[in-house]
Order: sequence, then structure tokens, then C-alpha cells
Amino acid sequence: MTLITLDTPSAKPLLDWYDRHHRDLPWRISPGMAARGVKPDPYHVWLSEVMLQQTTVQAVKPYFEKFLQRWPEVTDLAAAETEAVMAAWAGLGYYARARNLKKCAEAVATEHGGVFPDTEEGLRSLPGIGDYTAAAVAAIAFDRQAAVMDGNVERVISRLYAITTPLPAAKPLMKEKVALLTPAARPGDFAQAMMDLGATICTPKRPACSLCPFRGSCEALKLSDPELFPVKAAKKEKPVRYGAAFIAVTGDGEILLRRRAESGLLGGMTEVPTTAWTARIDGETSAAAAPFEAAWQSAGTVIHVFTHFELRLSIWRAAIAAKIGADGWWEPVTNLEAQALPTVMKKAIAAAIPLAFKTSKG
Repeated sequence: MTLITLDTPSAKPLLDWYDRHHRDLPWRISPGMAARGVKPDPYHVWLSEVMLQQTTVQAVKPYFEKFLQRWPEVTDLAAAETEAVMAAWAGLGYYARARNLKKCAEAVATEHGGVFPDTEEGLRSLPGIGDYTAAAVAAIAFDRQAAVMDGNVERVISRLYAITTPLPAAKPLMKEKVALLTPAARPGDFAQAMMDLGATICTPKRPACSLCPFRGSCEALKLSDPELFPVKAAKKEKPVRYGAAFIAVTGDGEILLRRRAESGLLGGMTEVPTTAWTARIDGETSAAAAPFEAAWQSAGTVIHVFTHFELRLSIWRAAIAAKIGADGWWEPVTNLEAQALPTVMKKAIAAAIPLAFKTSKG
């Protein structure tokens, strides 16, 4: 049962808007499909929600389709080789998500008979599923009256109620407002409608307030400029870290790769040899730190921005006649697209071998 207070707008205008203006997404059951009796697939909902965390819809679409084509059921994903999953995820970022994705699929397959739990509590018991994902899957896949709040929803709620408390301190209040607003009927459509509203109408800049179904209830529109919301605490300047990456290429066109430790940043992913940089400390930047002696030549610097720091890698390249015994393995340059290389490593390789990913077979 939804507790309605005097300042709680009706969800009906939003749902009416969603029926007409929803986005067509490959993981979504549209209102028209639902009217024909089509049910959401919890596997599709979960997979999309994990991929969409801190990643755009456009970036996720090809990955989602690729995963479903390769692993059409959660049990297929559970049975997959971890390396294959990491390689398929490469480029999507936030690689802990991929490791947790695999663990969660295994838990669903082995502990739940391949069937996702249908409550927030049950979903939160799975590896890698936090409050947001549990609420989103419960609402969208199982029509549970769960309060779903992503960045788009935060923006809508902050403007609807003119919440002046800065983020992230405002999150509990925002979540409370979302819970009050979420209807018992069609909570999954409501959650997706709020996301669509934030993505297409209540945008960070130049919101289309005249088209908004909440325009008559929006406190920010009445009192101020909606663009002033949400209020955010001042951002700390990101620290800059330094390191080096070494690209060794044989006469046969093979490159030295190795695997990162399973835990920590980029855990379990493939990399070229690098120095011991982390989010907190710099690594060596000179050729003296190379994995073996060779005629290393500078190939410039690449910059990659992580969530909490900026990394500047000095790139060193060496052309060698034949493979040298070293930690890792030698991989043909033409096969690089099939490796679990994160974006920062692709940048490093491309700096040393500009055509590396244009000649790769994928």
C-alpha cells in the first residue's frame, strides 16, 4: 500500500506519459507488449541493470546483445569460463561488475535452480547485488512495489521537491520521496518511466519543462531554476598518478601480455606489463623498469581517467626478433580484440602500435 501525503503527486500523469513516450530498449517490455501478455525476463532485467551502472544506454546496447547471443540463459552465463566473460566485458569499465556478474549467475544457477529470487531481500542475498539493483529487478521483473533510484531519478526527485540538501547527503530523503511516489499498480513501469523522464525531459541542462508530466507539481519550476537541482557537494580534485607501460612486439607480430591479480583495480583483466602504480601511489615511469632488457623507445604518454584518480602512463615500445621468456604470454596482435583488455590498456597498445585494433580479428 502506498502512503500518500499532501505533497505527493499522483503517478498517473507520469504513467500516461510513459505509455506514449517510453524508450524502446532491447531489455525492456514496453506497455504495449505487457498488454499482450509478454512478461519481463528477470535475467535480461538483471543483466541490463548491472551493465547500466555508471554507463550510458548507448554504450550498453551492443554489450547486452552480445552477452545474450553468447549466453542466452543465466545458466549459460554461470557455466561460462570467467576469462570469456571478462573478455566480453572489456571496454565497458568498472570490471568488478563483470566478476560479480559471473558469481551472481553461478549462485542463481546452483542455489536457486536457475530462477532469480522475486523479492528485494532475496535478490540482495545474491553476490554483487546491492540495494539499487535489488529494487530495480524486483520492480521491473517482478512488479514489486520497490523504490528504484538511479541518477536520473535523483535529478527528477530533487527538482520535484526542490531538495536543497546537497548530494550525497540528500539520498535518504530522496529515497523516501521515491517510495511515497511509487504506486502499487505498475511499479516496474513507474520505475522505468522515472528513468526515461530523467533521460529525455528532466535532463541536467535545458530540461524540457513544458513537456514534463510533473510540471504542475514541480517545486523547482515554481520557485527557482530547475537546473540548480540536484545540489551537489563540491567535488574534490582528482589526484594524478604516474606509471609506465611496456609494449614488446616480436618480428612475428606477437605482443607480451599478462593477467592482473584477481582483486583490486582491473582485477583479473589482461594487461601489457606496467609498473606498480595504484590509485594511491605512483609507479616508475622510465624504461629502467621494463620487464627485460631491450631497445625500448618512447611512444608518448596516454591519459586515462578512473573514478577516483587520473592516470598518466609513459608508453615504451620495443621491437624484438623473437619471444623472450617473461611473466605472461605472447599473443598475436591480430587477436587482441578477443582479449580481456580494459580501455586503458587498449590506449597504451594503440599508442605503440597505432593499427593494432584495426587489424585485430575480434
